[in-house]
Amino acid sequence: MTFLDYAARGRTAWWRYPAASVLGLVAGYVGFIALVFVPLTLAGVPTRILTDALTRPDHPLVFFPANGLVFGAVLLGFIGAARLIQAKRFTDIIGHWSWRSVARGAGLWLGVLVAGTLIDYAISPSGFRIIASGATGPLAVAALFGLSIQTFAEEFIFRGYLTQSLLLATRRPVVAALLSGALFGALHIPNGTPQALQATAFGVVTALIAIRTGSIAFAYGLHLVNNLFGAVVVVSADDVFKGAPGLLAQHTPRLIGWDVAFGVAALLLALWFGARPGLGGQAVPSDDRASAFD
Repeated sequence: MTFLDYAARGRTAWWRYPAASVLGLVAGYVGFIALVFVPLTLAGVPTRILTDALTRPDHPLVFFPANGLVFGAVLLGFIGAARLIQAKRFTDIIGHWSWRSVARGAGLWLGVLVAGTLIDYAISPSGFRIIASGATGPLAVAALFGLSIQTFAEEFIFRGYLTQSLLLATRRPVVAALLSGALFGALHIPNGTPQALQATAFGVVTALIAIRTGSIAFAYGLHLVNNLFGAVVVVSADDVFKGAPGLLAQHTPRLIGWDVAFGVAALLLALWFGARPGLGGQAVPSDDRASAFD
């Protein structure tokens, strides 16, 4: 099945998408506050500590699980809202799932990240230092737990739900991917312009791969490894995970432009590799038209 086939399942009148999105966000955040935040507050945990738990990567055993719970709550909110308002099942949104595709996405991007790190080190070895400690192992476990949920939630919402809605609305894969990627990048603006640009390119490419393969599996593997690498292996002083007790710390501000260019070029490689036949889906024919949005 193509991604368009999955997108056309359920009730797809245009107004149902914003309605389900709002309900999903509200339900997710209300659920997190009611089931996690309020009980901890009533138990006497200061609000400042709860806020730090969501914003301090240097406290990884709290930061990563806490963020995983937030994104998990939002994910469940979206799943429930899509089911209630649109009669869409979980599998309608993720498409054809393949663990082999997850592994391929993860393996490809791990190679890219290692290559990029080696090049950065060759250019500016003084920008790296070893920070591995007894806290690195627990960090890896906490990060794997939290980031597995966080990245899947983002893929489900952006490459799954949002991209499908845009594909139905525009009936043009490239246009849908561009719009989806732009929205994903906009959410990363608070992290700085370089990260916002990379996130935009990432969003466009992974949306195209999801459309071409009929699945978010490849993009999930790629996304998970990307975040785990930045949180545990090479922690950048210019990244959202700065302060985490990983293996290496990197501070190379003069290489930011190069890193962005390298990342975009690598994403084009990922697009070529990820959209090849045999990854659990097939290309969307150019003359396909959605009969949905009725």
